[in-house]
Amino acid sequence: MAGDNKYPIVRKTKPTFYFVGVTTSQSSIMKVFPRWMEALDRPEIVIEGLDHNIHDEPEAYRQTVAQIKYDPLSLGALVTTHKIDLLEAARDMFDDLHSSAVLIGEVSCISKQGHKLWGHAKDPLTSGLSMDAFLEEGHFGRTGGHLLCFGAGGSGKAISLHLINKENPTDQPERMIVVNRSQGRLDGLQAMVESLETDIEFVYIQNADPQRNDEIMAGLPEGSIVINATGMGKDTPGSPVTAAGIFPRNGIAWEINYRGELDFWHQAMAQRESRNVFVEDGWLYFLHGWTQVIAEVLHTEFDEETFNMLADTAKDLRPALVFNPQVLFKDSKLQTKEG
Repeated sequence: MAGDNKYPIVRKTKPTFYFVGVTTSQSSIMKVFPRWMEALDRPEIVIEGLDHNIHDEPEAYRQTVAQIKYDPLSLGALVTTHKIDLLEAARDMFDDLHSSAVLIGEVSCISKQGHKLWGHAKDPLTSGLSMDAFLEEGHFGRTGGHLLCFGAGGSGKAISLHLINKENPTDQPERMIVVNRSQGRLDGLQAMVESLETDIEFVYIQNADPQRNDEIMAGLPEGSIVINATGMGKDTPGSPVTAAGIFPRNGIAWEINYRGELDFWHQAMAQRESRNVFVEDGWLYFLHGWTQVIAEVLHTEFDEETFNMLADTAKDLRPALVFNPQVLFKDSKLQTKEG
């Protein structure tokens, strides 16, 4: 196996779980992970961050995959931000891909089964668990709301797939609008949607102007959901909308990240009372995302009791979120990671 490798490999002396991201040292997982390993009676496993530039060079991604594939004590990884780019760069290095990874065209989890390297897309499951936790059953049927998703990358695809797979039509929006800075990601999402059967009307809009996004958001009916899945406010500055943007009355705003400047979250919080907007951040998404990947890499399963135990173990490490009106006066520029 190692004979096929042309990349330098660091031989680890401890079982190592990798976090592939952009600013991994700033993530709460670097403190949460050791607690979780203690709680799971696996204290010998350590975590290591591997930072990449957004849309990094293919060879950089291949080096990361090679490290995991060829080092015996490199157990696997959670991948964020780079999920699509990493798979596009290193698809041939995986021995097998889960059907979800093939459908969505991304890898958010890298695991090993014997000597084989596997790629998985966990986002459809984890985004679904997170969304279902704050969204009441029959929300769309009851409110007539639509869904607006800023970002057509991995998370945008996963949320789309989760809604398409809903069995009850009242749990599906009549219309889902997806806005992205670049056309390529929209084309990828459209190809996925068109390969499936759905009654949801998908609208794809290529746009990089926050003021135009304000106009799109203003056209939503009451009860609609607006999601920031661009990475803005965490991986890149700003928000996909401006401070003048009007959120749908009686609607929901979901910022899928839990750390960073989170401009979108602050913008939504400013209208929590005046527009009766329910505002959700990404902490639960973080918990589901990590626990599902850890379970896959460690070849185990976490039941509800175990998940709740791990969530309780991590709760005091959750970054405080305090609404800051000054954020509303910042200049908003659409520079998304999904481009």
